[in-house]
Amino acid sequence: MARIAGIDLPRQKRVDIALRYLYGIGPMKAVEVLDKAQVNGAIRVKDLSEAEVARIRTVIDRDYKVEGDLRREVAMNIKRMQEIGSYRGLRHRRVLPVRGQRTRTNARTKRGSRKTVAGRKRSKAKK
Repeated sequence: MARIAGIDLPRQKRVDIALRYLYGIGPMKAVEVLDKAQVNGAIRVKDLSEAEVARIRTVIDRDYKVEGDLRREVAMNIKRMQEIGSYRGLRHRRVLPVRGQRTRTNARTKRGSRKTVAGRKRSKAKK
């Protein structure tokens, strides 16, 4: 069983796909890690030798910030923005979209389910 950065990688998946289960490693970084560790990405996790797993683990620990460290850094960045009172910090605090999306319509996930308000419906133009 391959355990890297505290996460058990799925045994049936290819190594380049399985590395994406680590927070902070996407498709491009997975390929970079495998190139640096000199491991073929097409083989399955269950077929990895202990030496290959150790090389992958070493590359990730040395060159990349993943899982707990990365989550902590992101949380600290958000907390810092909230403390200094930046616009993005205020949006985080109010649990609203941060990156400029519209909220008059859409943004239902962030704003929650619809709350019906009396008199909100548009009236037809009178002749």
